[in-house]
Amino acid sequence: MNTEYKIGGRIEVTIQKILPRGLGLAFAENLTVFVPLTAAGDKLRVRIVQLKAKTAFAEIEEVIEPSPERIEPPCPYFGRCGGCDFQQMNYGAQIEAKLGIIRDCLRRIGKINFENEIPMIASPKKEFGYRSRTQWHLDTRAEKLGYFKRNSHEIIDIDHCPKLVPELNETIANLRANLNWKGFWADRANIEAASGEGGSVSVYSPEIMEPIEEIAYTFGGEKYFYSAQSFFQGNQFLIEQMLETALKDAAGETALDLFCGVGLFTLPLARKFRQVIGVEENEQAVDFAEKNVANARLDNVQFVRDGVGEFLSGHNLENTDFVLLDPPRAGTGKATILDIIKLRPKQISYVSCEPSILARDLRIFLDDGYVIESITALDLFPQTHHVETVVRLKGG
Repeated sequence: MNTEYKIGGRIEVTIQKILPRGLGLAFAENLTVFVPLTAAGDKLRVRIVQLKAKTAFAEIEEVIEPSPERIEPPCPYFGRCGGCDFQQMNYGAQIEAKLGIIRDCLRRIGKINFENEIPMIASPKKEFGYRSRTQWHLDTRAEKLGYFKRNSHEIIDIDHCPKLVPELNETIANLRANLNWKGFWADRANIEAASGEGGSVSVYSPEIMEPIEEIAYTFGGEKYFYSAQSFFQGNQFLIEQMLETALKDAAGETALDLFCGVGLFTLPLARKFRQVIGVEENEQAVDFAEKNVANARLDNVQFVRDGVGEFLSGHNLENTDFVLLDPPRAGTGKATILDIIKLRPKQISYVSCEPSILARDLRIFLDDGYVIESITALDLFPQTHHVETVVRLKGG
């Protein structure tokens, strides 16, 4: 039987597993189908929205028979809002899907067959109320405040997000009540918000001429100052475990903290090494990093205000014992990875929030003689397909 498929056509499929980007994988006759917002084992009627050769992307029209892993999403915006794509799964299924995503990227992109266990450190706030950092989008003419619609830049107007810590939900309510919508010049704007200890909140937008509140949080005896204008991890309930995983047993003469931000890893590294060099190009972040080091009374840290690639290409730091690499989601360039390898650090700790980029970069390290000591996953982003991974590498 030769089935002809077309955009808008309906087919019945069963989801086999969850792939990178959180897509469910299914098969029809001579067709591979990717469906978002699914759970492994779902039997669905779906509508084809994109079609190319023997591959289709489809949307759910009906759940014919739900997977045992499927639950009712508690958020009223789920399915429209682009912020979550795993709320339809119970938490155990979310964990298994993320571990599968990591292994899929290692095999398919990095050609890495890692046979050891990959432990997952679950979020202490397993389901909701964990996110202490967010970005809200504004449509100033329609007076909408919220998040982007799935696969769109249209704004979903929200008054509450169950992933956010309570103080950030209070903040969005206060903004909605008090924003001067007529005072915005642009049709679109963004607001960054972050919470700290004691219920403190920092808000930043270039469109709002208000002082940016400085906030702080304490982990493992170290106090970190930061604001909404500088990056800080969005799930504070897992930061201590992430620091322990990334830095356990690290010690020596010289350590590099690349993409160091406000110094999250720099401070504990300075307790373990004779000297630490932190590299970061964001000026506000480095200002806070220097304040955090001074507050900790550490005198063995130097910060370089430069891009990581530019710094590495212009320095030959012999006898580097340890490199902490924590790039943004888009990763770093191949040239930067090769410059790290030239330093021949004894140990590298690679912290990544994007498994596909991680797999790509690990292949370069492995091809140059490094070996993987361990891979640990941390569920910093419940209800989404995103996952943090810490890989410890040892020089061969």
